[in-house]
Amino acid sequence: MTLMSEYPSTRDVFELEAHLETLRTELRGEILLPADDDYDVVRSVWNGMIDRKPSVIARCTGTRDVVATVDFAREHDLAVSIHGGGHNVAGNAVSDGGLMIDLSRMNGVRVDREDRTVRVEGGAVLGDVDHETQLFGLATPLGAVSETGVAGLTLNGGYGHLSREHGLACDNLTEVDIVTADGEVRTASEDRNEDLFWAIRGGGGNFGVVTSFEYDLHEVGPEVYATFVWYHADDAAMWLDRFRDWADSAPRTAGVLPFTAHVPELDEFPEESWGEPALAFLGSYRGDLDEATDVYAPLLDTERAIADFSGRTSFEDLQAMLDEDYPDGMRYYWKSTYLTELSDEVVDVVRRYNEEAPSTLSTIDIWSLGGAVSDVPQEATAFWHRDKPFMVNFEANWEDPDDDDENVQWAREGLAELEELPVAAGRYGNFPGLGEDPTTALFGDNYDRLVDVKIKYDPENRFRFNQNVAPRSGSD
Repeated sequence: MTLMSEYPSTRDVFELEAHLETLRTELRGEILLPADDDYDVVRSVWNGMIDRKPSVIARCTGTRDVVATVDFAREHDLAVSIHGGGHNVAGNAVSDGGLMIDLSRMNGVRVDREDRTVRVEGGAVLGDVDHETQLFGLATPLGAVSETGVAGLTLNGGYGHLSREHGLACDNLTEVDIVTADGEVRTASEDRNEDLFWAIRGGGGNFGVVTSFEYDLHEVGPEVYATFVWYHADDAAMWLDRFRDWADSAPRTAGVLPFTAHVPELDEFPEESWGEPALAFLGSYRGDLDEATDVYAPLLDTERAIADFSGRTSFEDLQAMLDEDYPDGMRYYWKSTYLTELSDEVVDVVRRYNEEAPSTLSTIDIWSLGGAVSDVPQEATAFWHRDKPFMVNFEANWEDPDDDDENVQWAREGLAELEELPVAAGRYGNFPGLGEDPTTALFGDNYDRLVDVKIKYDPENRFRFNQNVAPRSGSD
């Protein structure tokens, strides 16, 4: 399988070198070219499938560096990719032949505990934020893997452990600073550049380089109750039936992510179960922790469980619990669809594809949504699929490049079978495969409004290495 970028080189590197000295003098950060020692390290992203080579990498240290780099890209007709955490599975952070803006050194976090807000730079990862906010027993909804980049997660929506209680990551944004394609620094909020603020909440990286995000904070932790229990796959239909009933009445302070998997070969699991197909429940409860076992009672049965790791833990540890399962450089292909119902037919597909997975590292995740996510009207932000109570994500995870085709095909065929069911519809921007599906599948009836914002702030489509909202041509 060929996994280089579909985009052609926009400028030969030798032609650019003559113009780079001016940019070097304007930046406090570094400029890297293909011949430089650190180039291959910096261009690498989390997904080992992605091997793309930008013409220029700008390692920015602040907003002024970003402005100078965007100006340079515009003046020399370079398309721009943006590296925040570098964790998008499609590898949108890096492109062949373009200019990569690397924000990884811009990872500052400042908590205002009186206003209960946090200001986060565009290169921060979730763990950076949680580490600072948990000092004060506060958190904002941000994903479920601590090494995920804050920027990409938020701009595409952002589900996590706190979503049912406090909404998406983008729902908790109060303000951003963004450098648009004209090199202007704009502040976007509910009362400043409102159209841009609407668009970046779910519209992805289509509109510029967000150099800082401000979020509302909520009382969370520092201790929570984590549910993490594994069952035999033979009982999966029964447990998912119980989960459906539980999800209908569960308090918003509780959440569960069911996923199918294979039991890892780890000492924490009985050796006789290693490699066996399984169903796991992972979630957390943030209410009165003495009530947690009662809240989760319908989903817990120690005698039937392969392993049960449930108990009190710190919120920071909960957020990092899955980090070791997703190491840098492994190969990933994740693709999702929303569900109007977790039907028996869906459960049958999920169980079958788990058993047939070519890699025992792969999982099929069933995200339970609703709650605070669905409280927000669909047209209030660019994020559209708020009315769906569930999402299924095929996570193909494997190690050997020779197995690329087999694993990608497994995920694509499984998702295609789900989409033949009447309960399936739509896409989620943080689980996009390789970005091969129509962008309209993400944005529904919000798409035309997004195009209007794109025309206003990026008419030349400078920021197109994403689930791209393309500006209309004059003939459209």
